[in-house]
Amino acid sequence: MKIYVFGSSLTSCYWNGAATYYRGIYKNLHRLGHEITFAEPDIYKRQQNRDCDSVEYANVRVYQTPRDLNQVLADASEAELVIKHSGVGADDELLEAEVLNCRSPRTRVAFWDVDAPATLARVEENSTDAFRPLISRYDFIFTYGGGDPVVEHYLRLGAKNCFPIYNALDSDTHFPVPGEERFACDLAFVGNRMPDREARVEKFFLSAAGQAPELQFLLGGEGWGGKQLPQNVRWIGHVGTSHHNVINCSARMVLNINRESMAKVGFSPPTRVFEAAGAGACLITDHWTGVEQFFAPKTEILIAHDAADVVEHLRSTPAEKARSIGAGMRERALRDHTYEARAQTVDEIFRAEPAMEEPSFGAVALEESA
Repeated sequence: MKIYVFGSSLTSCYWNGAATYYRGIYKNLHRLGHEITFAEPDIYKRQQNRDCDSVEYANVRVYQTPRDLNQVLADASEAELVIKHSGVGADDELLEAEVLNCRSPRTRVAFWDVDAPATLARVEENSTDAFRPLISRYDFIFTYGGGDPVVEHYLRLGAKNCFPIYNALDSDTHFPVPGEERFACDLAFVGNRMPDREARVEKFFLSAAGQAPELQFLLGGEGWGGKQLPQNVRWIGHVGTSHHNVINCSARMVLNINRESMAKVGFSPPTRVFEAAGAGACLITDHWTGVEQFFAPKTEILIAHDAADVVEHLRSTPAEKARSIGAGMRERALRDHTYEARAQTVDEIFRAEPAMEEPSFGAVALEESA
């Protein structure tokens, strides 16, 4: 099947947290025989900060906006499936409407939401939002996560179906490597500074550093330069995907902090969870509904409700136990949570009969992929 995708970026993770997700999904869809074209706008200096120049599994179409929009939409019309991801970063509302004009007897159209809480809040807060009446016109709705609440919400808004396709492990990319002294620390967190995350970073990471001055903390990601940090926190700036493995393997423990909206909705494990799993790192995560459906607490993942829990895990978990938890998480991810399996689920949905109207189908997809 020829698939034409509109997304933020496949070539760069610069201010683009969906890069790993896109790469895992589309690489494995290509392995299943699909021909992928990925169209990404030249914005936010992503092309000047590429971390993936060679993409063998997809034809990457970098376009100038708005100059090239008519041409890329015309090209998309030649595909058998057109996918519009949320959060492209330019012309999103226009694309949400225009990709539907690509539909024909041979071309179906999907909306793939990589930030369902934000999208659903947007259409609920504004009853005249232009996307709201378009939802029912898409042949497929996919989401990055969210579980039954997101599925049910999209169905209430008129979606024909809704399929959560969760983040996963790309074992080709994320795996154990020797640690490096320059990244050695007791706890590492990598994430860009965002309004929907900053308060939780303060609550779980910076407050933990303040409560444990004898421990060393490593902070990676864009935007933290102007932030006042505790003395035992070292900020290293943007972290390209090529350094994720070594950081995860150099830290005694790694921290995951969900954005506020994702934590509230639940069932939304971010890419860093599976990157840590691939490296066999001992991961502490903030609590969110559904975490136990992905990894077993205490034996495969550690859960914290606040900074005090984070510090307790750091102080009470011996090195041997931490290694055992990391190994257990990696084993579970390789068994149940690979992009190969996620892509297989997507492929089965694509190849099914077009008329997929039953609301229960979304829940079935959730159970299989969780």
